[in-house]
Amino acid sequence: MAPCPIQHEGKRWLTTEALFQAMRFADEEIRETIRNEKSPMGAKMKAKKHRDAMVIQPMSDEDLENMISCLRLKIEQHPELREILIESGDAYFVEDCTKRQRSSGLFWGAALIEGEWVGENWLGELWMELRAELIGGLEAPATSSFQVTTDKKLVTLIF
Repeated sequence: MAPCPIQHEGKRWLTTEALFQAMRFADEEIRETIRNEKSPMGAKMKAKKHRDAMVIQPMSDEDLENMISCLRLKIEQHPELREILIESGDAYFVEDCTKRQRSSGLFWGAALIEGEWVGENWLGELWMELRAELIGGLEAPATSSFQVTTDKKLVTLIF
């Protein structure tokens, strides 16, 4: 949700979130409406308004593929983010959705429940996978669900 503009297929996207949301649609008019949103949350809300026209199901394998493509573009086009990612070392990334424990929150992130992180945390997993690629190490495991105790070195995602 960070407002980092990116270029994709010859177009400037004001936020990576706008590109990610627009990738769920085939209708060019809807994609342009989303692309023109100035804020990441605005782009998300525009996409929700047109939910019935989505051709990519949210939280599907295709959605995950689109997200990692968007994250790759973000770190390719924003070297400062790439450096932050590399410098994070072996920190475990968590998209903290403790305050929004709905299905998409627990899919993209995790909630701190009774001292443990519970959720699928796909956004954290994808960032860790990209970090592993950047440093040339072993890929971080992408699991469908996890629980991590709070004594691990954790980083709340800010990208």
